[in-house]
Amino acid sequence: MTGKAKPKKHTAKEIAAKVDAATTNRGGGKAGLADRSGQEKGGHAKLECPLCKTTAPDMKSMQIHHDARHPKIPFDESKLINLHVSCAPETSKARPGVRGSFKK
Repeated sequence: MTGKAKPKKHTAKEIAAKVDAATTNRGGGKAGLADRSGQEKGGHAKLECPLCKTTAPDMKSMQIHHDARHPKIPFDESKLINLHVSCAPETSKARPGVRGSFKK
């Protein structure tokens, strides 16, 4: 017969890593959808492919996408759409909680 199993003890480092993973916003799910798409306030997606409208955060990722998805068409940086330039924050919106911001 074997002895009683010892309960596993968790280290402080392991617990801290679990807390960090549970509380840090990693941009996934419905909450991160707007951020990933790049429509609202720019988001992570900086560039948009003019052929298929797929977004990418930087030039290198867009070149990898283009080589994989559009191999017959030559890659041209000037045709890419920069979402951060075209998306300007709207300042005329009413801000709830700020007095005098509601327009009648």
